[in-house]
Amino acid sequence: MPTPSVLFVCVHNAGRSQMAAGFLRALGGDGVEVRSAGSAPKDSINPVAVEAMAEQGVDIRAEQPKVLTDDAVQASDVVITMGCGDACPIYPGKRYEDWELDDPAGQGIEAVRPIRDEIERRVRALLASLDVRVAG
Repeated sequence: MPTPSVLFVCVHNAGRSQMAAGFLRALGGDGVEVRSAGSAPKDSINPVAVEAMAEQGVDIRAEQPKVLTDDAVQASDVVITMGCGDACPIYPGKRYEDWELDDPAGQGIEAVRPIRDEIERRVRALLASLDVRVAG
């Protein structure tokens, strides 16, 4: 079976999608390919998201925000949007999920932790649906 590929998309690619990509990399290991992008990416990752993920032992500091491209979508088996609304294009034939999550931008660590925990729960469920064993 080929390695499944997942693309996480949010507007700024600086918080939610980076946390999801970080969890998927950490938990899925080599069993899944991970991409993230944004329709209007920021120039850096939300530092509170970095802090929240570090509390879970996941380092997302190297994840730089990237622009959403047709190539990234076409190369992905699963496309998960996170609050982009009309800013995220729909590509026929792709497995889509929309994860309605609060935006961590401008929020403190106490508000970001529950967002992080919900993302981890959803990533674990996604791995199970893809038949990818959780690493470690």
